[in-house]
Amino acid sequence: MAKAARRRAVVALVAVLAVAASVAVVVRVLAPAEVETVAREPYPTAPAPTAGVIGRLPVAPLVVDGRLRVYAGARQVYADQPATGRHRVTPFWSYRRWPATLTGVLAQDTTVVSRWSDGTLVALDARTGRVAWRADGPEPGPVPKPRRTYAGTVWDPAGLHVARAADGRTVLVSAGPGAVGGYDLADGRRLWRADVARDCRTDVGTTASGELVGVDSCEGPPTIELRDAATGTVRTRWRPPDAAEQLVVTPVGCPHGHSGCRGLRTAGPGGAGGKGWLVTDPGEPSAAPGLDAVDTVLDGERVVDTSGPVVVGRSARTGAELWRRADIHPAQVLATEPGRVHLLTDRRELVTVDPLTGATRSSLVLDIGRDGLGWRPGRAYAVDGYVAVERLREQATPEDDDQGYFLMAEPVLLAVT
Repeated sequence: MAKAARRRAVVALVAVLAVAASVAVVVRVLAPAEVETVAREPYPTAPAPTAGVIGRLPVAPLVVDGRLRVYAGARQVYADQPATGRHRVTPFWSYRRWPATLTGVLAQDTTVVSRWSDGTLVALDARTGRVAWRADGPEPGPVPKPRRTYAGTVWDPAGLHVARAADGRTVLVSAGPGAVGGYDLADGRRLWRADVARDCRTDVGTTASGELVGVDSCEGPPTIELRDAATGTVRTRWRPPDAAEQLVVTPVGCPHGHSGCRGLRTAGPGGAGGKGWLVTDPGEPSAAPGLDAVDTVLDGERVVDTSGPVVVGRSARTGAELWRRADIHPAQVLATEPGRVHLLTDRRELVTVDPLTGATRSSLVLDIGRDGLGWRPGRAYAVDGYVAVERLREQATPEDDDQGYFLMAEPVLLAVT
């Protein structure tokens, strides 16, 4: 009997230990976690590439400080180097969180800010990959499931913007349903928070004059709201003359994503009645008829218009023609950056023009190896002379899965102009 009792006690003890071990494993695997893998090599020097297609990548890059490429994953933001690498290589640094998912990434100088599904903002020092600061921000609204390139996450992060304040500070603005907040980009200190209506207000970007642009339709027709990004104070509420009952507001002339934009285009549903406006100074936007057409982009106060039979440079304020180029039409705007407008011809030729004069800064065919030219462009991005573009199958539709949507396993081309 004693032996049987001891046997039962041993079995019970083993069972208890097995359960405890299982619980420990579950807690370890499922508990909230953060993994910071910092750089082990020195910060690279900036390369001096020549114009041409330099590589193809499976995911969309952010080129940071001309030295690194930063990428997004479901629960990770990471970087490789050099910026001119032909392929994606072993991460230079990496940062992971669990169980939150990554919803947006923004880079300003050597600070990389990531936004997560629980609203947390995490800033990383791009030179080392170390966490510079963390802050609690508004939870983002529903974000469409990203395609495998994560281009929308890094090139157009929803509800995440920067603005330059009047005192020279760079302010990070994080917006979500029901709340919006401003943070000092240098240290993550929250400068302000505003509770806003959830279902009748949206934020679309920041202006070159340091304001957050929102569209408020809570009480009456949609109205554009300009809020000081440094204090959260609403400076201006304005509705364009003769605006439609349903107002669509699109930021233009933005050097990074929808941040620091110099203009807006307002229109009704489907782009009807489009009007262009400059927002380079505080107060009500000023008319910019040169921006009225939907196929126009803004650099400074110069517009490049591809809506007609030739490519035309115009004055934003008057619409007056300043130059024209018949030799590169038909062409579409692929991406813009200060001092450069990148045009893509139907021959998949990337022509970079000076928006001030129309002169060609560089010209190259977007091809590498034996990939060929049988593709159409998806999302695109440009910074510091680098241009990246997704290549889609010619007959791809938004309903296709990633295999049917993208041209190949490495669909993103990276070029230097």
